[in-house]
Amino acid sequence: MTPRKVVITGANRGIGLALAQHYQQAGWAVIGVCRERSAELEAAASQVIDAIDVTREADVARLAECLAGQSLDLLINNAGMLHDESLGALDFDAIRAQMEINAYAPLRVTQALLGYLGEGAKVANVTSRMGSIADNDSGGRYGYRASKAALNAFGKSLAVDLAPRGIAVAQLHPGYVQTRMVNFGGRISPQEAAAGIAERIAALTLATSGGFWHSNGEPLPW
Repeated sequence: MTPRKVVITGANRGIGLALAQHYQQAGWAVIGVCRERSAELEAAASQVIDAIDVTREADVARLAECLAGQSLDLLINNAGMLHDESLGALDFDAIRAQMEINAYAPLRVTQALLGYLGEGAKVANVTSRMGSIADNDSGGRYGYRASKAALNAFGKSLAVDLAPRGIAVAQLHPGYVQTRMVNFGGRISPQEAAAGIAERIAALTLATSGGFWHSNGEPLPW
């Protein structure tokens, strides 16, 4: 039997690498997309496509070319960036960069790979509960919050637009994960986060497409 195929962006470390390892162990063919490859990713992936900056149109076009002729069962838009801004010391270049990688890039990649996603395929956007407007009771982190809120909005529209093609979409918050992004200060390991994300993806259907969930299964408010 031909193994199912998953494309994971930002797959060389952290949650992306843990997802690559999880799906490899589950018998999937893993296609890892990254800027710089790692030995760990090479061990987990059947194909590594490196030197890809998902914010660059030319790089995303090259990614699509590298996948020519393949049929994909799952796309996980995982690549992301976090800067910590506070009012009075806002760095608008950093805010703009977070919008590019956290929001625009997943939409760009999804559009570029649509031709490889058939009926029954799924798209998972790794977002954050910090993109929830209702859940914001601490302020700050303007760029990260706004970019993840935008990603959630993009994901909901993708779910509506892709439903006629039989493609389901989910926005998934991994949890507070021990990665470089948060100086390894999280509550759960990347492996735990990956397992939870994979469980949510497995449960995703067209009937639930467009939802926003914690990796532990908790529905999150918009």
